[in-house]
Amino acid sequence: MAEEAGMFTVQQTVGSVLCCKCGIPMAPNAANMCVKCLRSEVDITEGLQKHVIIIHCPECDTYLQPPRTWIKAQLESKELLTFCVKRLKNMNRVRLVHAEFVWTEPHSKRIKVRLRVQKEVLNGAILEQTYVVEYVQQEQMCEPCSRVQANPDQWVAAVQLRQHVSHRRTFFYLEQLILKHDAAAHAIKIKQMDQGIDFFFANRSHGVKFVEFIGKVAPVKSRSDKQLVSQDTKSNNYNYKYTFSVEISPICREDLICLPPKVAVSLGNFGPLVICSKVTNSIALLDPFTLRQCFLDADQYWRTSFKSLLSSRQLVEYIVLDVELVSSEVNIGGSRYGLADAQVARVSDFGKNDLIFSIRTHLGHLLSPGDYALGYHLYSANTNDMELDKHKGLVLPEVILIKKSYEEKRQRKRNKPRSWKLKSLNIEVDETRNRADDEEKVNNEYEEFLRDLEENPDIRFNISLYRNKDYQPSEVASVTDGDVPSIPLEELLADLDLSDEEMVDTERA
Repeated sequence: MAEEAGMFTVQQTVGSVLCCKCGIPMAPNAANMCVKCLRSEVDITEGLQKHVIIIHCPECDTYLQPPRTWIKAQLESKELLTFCVKRLKNMNRVRLVHAEFVWTEPHSKRIKVRLRVQKEVLNGAILEQTYVVEYVQQEQMCEPCSRVQANPDQWVAAVQLRQHVSHRRTFFYLEQLILKHDAAAHAIKIKQMDQGIDFFFANRSHGVKFVEFIGKVAPVKSRSDKQLVSQDTKSNNYNYKYTFSVEISPICREDLICLPPKVAVSLGNFGPLVICSKVTNSIALLDPFTLRQCFLDADQYWRTSFKSLLSSRQLVEYIVLDVELVSSEVNIGGSRYGLADAQVARVSDFGKNDLIFSIRTHLGHLLSPGDYALGYHLYSANTNDMELDKHKGLVLPEVILIKKSYEEKRQRKRNKPRSWKLKSLNIEVDETRNRADDEEKVNNEYEEFLRDLEENPDIRFNISLYRNKDYQPSEVASVTDGDVPSIPLEELLADLDLSDEEMVDTERA
C-alpha cells in the first residue's frame, strides 16, 4: 500500500552481530557466540555414558534388565533400542531428540547407538549435539538356560497333551497355533508321545499359562498333580515337580456323530445324526438334513461326553451322478451350504455292481454331475455305538457326504512343490519306536492336513503361512490346476528365510 502511494518505506533486515570469540558475523543469540565456538566452550554430553556393558544370554537371545528381568529383543529392533536407551544414566540432564542404530558386525559383540540430545546452556541458548554410545555384550546364560544346560531333564512343570484318536491331525493344527502365538516359547523340551505331546517347562507359571492357552483353542479338560522332590525343614522350603494332564476332546472336524438322547433334547431336538463342522474352544455341530447348527462348549461336552460314530479315516469316495437343489444357498456361521437331492455311486463299485444311492446332502452349492465327493457309507457299515441303539425308530441314511473331493485332479500335482511352507516345533521323537510304517502314516496325515488348509479358508485363518522361495510357478501348471483349491499369495507372509539355521534360532526363541 505504501509503495503504491509513493511513500518512502524502510526495508526490514535481520540484524547480525559479531561472535565474541572468533568475530564472524552471525545471528544474535543469548550467548553472543557462534555454534562452533559454543560447542568448543560447552560439551553437553559431558557426564553422559559413552560405554555400557550389557548382559546377553546366547541360548534364548535375551538381555538382562537389572536386577533380574530378562527381555527378548532382536538386533536393530525397536525393543532393543528402547532397552539400550533405558540403560543410560544421567539422561535426565539433557533432552533426547533422536536415537538410531549404527551398523556393526553381528559377531562383533558390539552395539552402537547414535543419540542426538539438546540442552540449555549459557544465558538460555539451546545447544544440540550428536554422540555415539557403544554397548559391549557379555555372554551369560540366564537361570533357566543354565539349569537346562546343566541337566536337560531338570524340569519343574510338565504338560501332557493327549487326544485319544487314531490320527494326529489335531496336533498338526495345534502346532501351528502354538507357533503363531509363541505359546511354547518357555518350553525347555518338547517330546512326541503316543497319542500326544509332552511339553516341559522350567517354571510352574509357564506350564499354567500354556494350559490356559490350550483351553482357549480346544475343548479340553485338565487336572494337575505335584510330587515332592526336596525339602528344607529349617527354612520351610519345598521343591515340587508339577504335572498337568490335558485331554482334548476326541471329536474332530468332519466326524459323524450320533448325539445321546439327553444332549439332543437339551439342544432342542437337534440331530441326532450330525457332522462336526468346526472345533475351537467349542464344538460346532451341523445337521446335514435341516442345516441347523448348534455349539457345545467344553463344559457341556465333558458333562455328557460321547465319541464319534465314524471318523475321517473311514471316508469313502463317491462320484456324483445327478444333483437337484432343494433350497437356495445359505450362510451359516460363516460357511455356505445348500440343500440338494443327489444320486451318487461308490467309485470302488465301478465294474462290480450298479448300486446307486439317492441321498440328501448339504453340499448342493458345490457339487455338479461328474464331481467326486467323500462321505460315510452307512449302507453296509458295522457301527457298534451304544448311543445309536438308544434312538428307537431311527432310520440311518445310506450315505452322508462330507466334502467335495479333488483327489483325481491332485494326481497331476503330485510331487510338485507348493508355493507356501509351514514352520514346525523342535519336537524330539523316540527313534527306537519310530518304524517305517509309522513314519509313512504320519507323512500321509500331514499331507491331508496341508490339503485341508488349501480347501478351507476358515482353518488357515488362525495360522501363519510363509512363501516358499524355492517355488517356481509355471504357466502350464497354473492352467491345468485351476480347479484345484490353492492358497492365494496375498495370504502368505514374505521376508522369511526358512533355512535350517534360522529355523533352529526361531524355535529356540
